[in-house]
Amino acid sequence: MTNVGFIGLGRMGAGMANNILSKTGSLRVFDAHEGAMRPLVEAGATACVSPAEMAQNCELIFMCLPYAPEVRSAIFGDGGIAEAKPTGLTIVDTTTLDRTDALAIASETTELGVDYWDCPISGMPFRAKDGTLTVMFGGSDAAFEMAKPYLEQVGTSIIHCGPIGTGQAMKALNNIIYNVNIAALAEVLPLTVAVGLDPEQVAQIVMSGSSRSFASEYFVPRMLEAKFDTDFTLSAAYKDIVNVERMAEETGAALPVVDAMIGSYKAAIEAGYGDEPKSAMLKVYEEALGVAFRSAAFRKSQG
Repeated sequence: MTNVGFIGLGRMGAGMANNILSKTGSLRVFDAHEGAMRPLVEAGATACVSPAEMAQNCELIFMCLPYAPEVRSAIFGDGGIAEAKPTGLTIVDTTTLDRTDALAIASETTELGVDYWDCPISGMPFRAKDGTLTVMFGGSDAAFEMAKPYLEQVGTSIIHCGPIGTGQAMKALNNIIYNVNIAALAEVLPLTVAVGLDPEQVAQIVMSGSSRSFASEYFVPRMLEAKFDTDFTLSAAYKDIVNVERMAEETGAALPVVDAMIGSYKAAIEAGYGDEPKSAMLKVYEEALGVAFRSAAFRKSQG
């Protein structure tokens, strides 16, 4: 059996690692925050003191980290994978990165004799826990076949998108369509209140009618109750926009609807909502119209 490791046990990584551990019965784990490893160790995983130690004992390492600097640190930094001078090691990185970062890291790890493949994931933390993520793999056929049995433990929709970099491209384009949906809700829902419609009736329509989407099903109930603190932040998710802007520049693509969404996204960050989820774009349009898209129960609770 392949010796497997997992680096990065945050909101997404912890659930994924636990599901792989359940499959394999053996898993080495590392996180910069020692406490994040404790639940996995209690479940049977082996804690590593560094990525280098993990690389000395594993043939396959999964990573799930916040940004490219953390990925680079885990591979090339002090105590990083490169220090182990590994041979025959494969890294499957589920971190969401700029496509150009993934390509650059892959090139640099090749010089170390390490295979690096991009494999971003889509879904909320509850889906990481349930093992129902959408997985987008960018890499060789052989690497995909090696990783697939483990990916099947973390996701129910697993796509081999093509060579290195295509996983990040697929993830970014998927998220941009999602962002457009959220921006449209944020722009239109305050208007429904301004013209006298009942927010709860509007919510019922946009969650069951022709405008129904995952964005409406997930975010509209939270908007009604002013829950703007339970999801990934606007600032943290901005890397998807950067990714797609670069792809558009490379190909000469015209993206007027995406450009409009980016305007709403940036306006919300500039208004001070960067640490809140994408649904906080709603507040920009509420403030412009002097209305609030909230349920009757919420309004009553606020006096």
